Amino acid sequence: MSKIQQAFAHGKAFIPFITCGDPNLETTAAVVRAAVANGADLVELGIPFSDPTAEGVVIQAANLRALQGGVTTDKIFDLVRDLRRDVKVPMVFMTYANVIFSYDAEKFISTCREIGIDGLILPDLPFEEKDEFLPLCHKYGVDLISLIAPTSENRIAMIAREAEGFVYVVSSLGVTGVRSEIKTDLTSIVAAIRANTKIPCAVGFGISTPAQAQQMAKISDGAIVGSAIIKILAQHGVNAPKFVGKYVREMKDALRTLD
Repeated sequence: MSKIQQAFAHGKAFIPFITCGDPNLETTAAVVRAAVANGADLVELGIPFSDPTAEGVVIQAANLRALQGGVTTDKIFDLVRDLRRDVKVPMVFMTYANVIFSYDAEKFISTCREIGIDGLILPDLPFEEKDEFLPLCHKYGVDLISLIAPTSENRIAMIAREAEGFVYVVSSLGVTGVRSEIKTDLTSIVAAIRANTKIPCAVGFGISTPAQAQQMAKISDGAIVGSAIIKILAQHGVNAPKFVGKYVREMKDALRTLD
């Protein structure tokens, strides 16, 4: 069992997404620790990119704030080194292929292993092109996490059979962002995933309330929340950690009712 799968071993997993460096790296560190202290089972860390094509306006704005604040990949690596002194839950990077290419793929992925990053989520990497990174991920023991979207259709089984860590189920068409209602038929998508792999799956995109998280976790193994957390950061800035902690606790409590 990979370390990532351990996040799902004790009930439904809650996975917060946090953009590194928004509003600064010190606040990012405090937010991660607050999230973990309040029940986060796995943390998704976003490495800012100038053209985050999978993101809606909320996370796009967070990327811009972080980049304008001077965040770099090396500074984020140092952030993770600091977090790993006491943060024991799995952590993964969410970023874009160009970030890894521009840094040097082998250097990037080997550093992930060195600092304790357990997986990579690359929303702009098509399944058919994953061999750009997969051999290096295997070499350094970093899970390359697959995304399955409503448009995946006949490819779901193929993607699921080769999945690592966990399967990221995209709840809705379009970009990330809070949604009042999630209407996609996720039950059939998750059923197709489970028919082809024992790897856990978690649903992301659009989840913002405890009720939505509960609804998504009923049919999957966990819920991923990004934009709602980034909105808290945008509202409270350096004072956000306590508010994020409270939010994570409410979301995790909603999932515990399903265990």
